[in-house]
Amino acid sequence: MGKLVTLTLLGAFLALLGERLVAFRKTINANRELEPIEPQHCQLIEGLENGSEDIDILPNGLAFISSGLKYPGMPSFAPDEPGQIFLIDMNKQKTKAQALSISDGFDKGSFNPHGISTFIDKDHTVYLYVVNHPHKESTVEIFKFEKQQRSLIHLKTIKHKLLKNVNDIVVLGPEQFYATRDHYYTNFFLLLIEIFMDLHWTYVLFYSPSEVKVVAKGFRSPNGITVSPDKMYIYVADVMAHNIHVMKKQDNWDLTPLKVIQLNTLVDNLTVDRVTGDILAGCHPNAMKLLIYNPEDPPGSEVLRIQNVLSEHPKINTLYANNGSVLQGSTVASLYQKKLLIGTIFHKTLYCEL
Repeated sequence: MGKLVTLTLLGAFLALLGERLVAFRKTINANRELEPIEPQHCQLIEGLENGSEDIDILPNGLAFISSGLKYPGMPSFAPDEPGQIFLIDMNKQKTKAQALSISDGFDKGSFNPHGISTFIDKDHTVYLYVVNHPHKESTVEIFKFEKQQRSLIHLKTIKHKLLKNVNDIVVLGPEQFYATRDHYYTNFFLLLIEIFMDLHWTYVLFYSPSEVKVVAKGFRSPNGITVSPDKMYIYVADVMAHNIHVMKKQDNWDLTPLKVIQLNTLVDNLTVDRVTGDILAGCHPNAMKLLIYNPEDPPGSEVLRIQNVLSEHPKINTLYANNGSVLQGSTVASLYQKKLLIGTIFHKTLYCEL
């Protein structure tokens, strides 16, 4: 009797394991092949060789770029070098990246920048908020941008028990922001188990000096987050669920789910076209090639534009698609006056004119 029970349980376990394996391969788009879609006028940005995980472009065309992220399980072409913040002026004909110096008193040696977001106050002062992973922790760093010196002055480090395994951030006011909680940042094996078992226990949180709270739950792996031009709607990418959540911001900062836009790709960071309100999404068309990196068969890159976001049937089209021959592992795309920047986890940065 005991042997029968054991065999029954073993059979049930193997069946579950097989089902989860099939679902896992589907989740990461392991069999997807990519049809190339590439604008005619594109060039790689010189000096950005080790990733450009997130990009935020100011209304005046200055683009901030986080570079050098060390993420568990992902390749790194400069594993011993600290991360940096780069600046690109999208108004100049010859696009070049400039590394911004950071003021003394900040631990630059352990700088590991992830998601970023800018905020401009009533005096037109620019502040840069950066998700940082020093020593595999999660903090939010606040910098003041000095335009004349092209430098960053570190003002504050924010820590909180809910700011655990933070991925991305969107700032709406002075020290007021939403952030997405990622999977196990410090343990790649646990991250895979979490994805493999299809657990939905990560969240979006709101932070302010007076209140910190969870405002949305039930995601598989919330990643990129951004806000509509009118500041009324928050958009969250759930990378493993292949979708974007549209939520309405309430007066008390809570988020009310409105709709989910389903896509056929793994959605990473999101930005919004300030003029049209369209969402631009940096995506991973086949994540198997990220998890098992082979330079002979590298991960591809994909950029989607979602128009009429709040309508019943948003329009989705592909702005860029490449099999990795030019750009590997795209994470973000940001648009300024028909000029497109596409960033990656660990690879290069592409500039295109549409």
